[in-house]
Amino acid sequence: MVLGRSLRHLFTTRWATRRRFTPVVLRRIEAAIAAAERRHAGEIRFAIETAFDLPDLWYGTTPRERAVLVFGQLGVWDTADNNGVLIYLLMVDRDVEIVADRAIAERVPQAEWDAVCREMEAHYKEGRFAEGSEAGIAGVGRLIAAHFPGRGGDRNEQPDRPVLL
Repeated sequence: MVLGRSLRHLFTTRWATRRRFTPVVLRRIEAAIAAAERRHAGEIRFAIETAFDLPDLWYGTTPRERAVLVFGQLGVWDTADNNGVLIYLLMVDRDVEIVADRAIAERVPQAEWDAVCREMEAHYKEGRFAEGSEAGIAGVGRLIAAHFPGRGGDRNEQPDRPVLL
């Protein structure tokens, strides 16, 4: 199992990710984030990583650990109200992780984030990448809106465009 996973990671190319996350799909994700953020005062980032590199595999990095690292690298924590949320997809494993900043994490139980992750993963396993991404963004948006409703005129502190790592 470990060998098979390692080989998948080492031989999966970014081209495979770009084939599923075409410019059209990336624009749909960006539009979904912009629409969700109009309904709340939080910030959503979306990151897609094709696979782990050899050192991450060697040291047994988990998707969650990598998502936390990406959260910091992208500066999702850098919002005025500490209410940024990262949706991270590890494409080769179809694993979704959601990392929320302090203010929102203390108000939303992890089980609710996990439910959104499982919904997205179900779509991805069926090859519905745009739909799964949009469903996840809508789910995250609902959770944020419950605790950080929009105040009108909120500034966009994080880019809406998804990032391919």
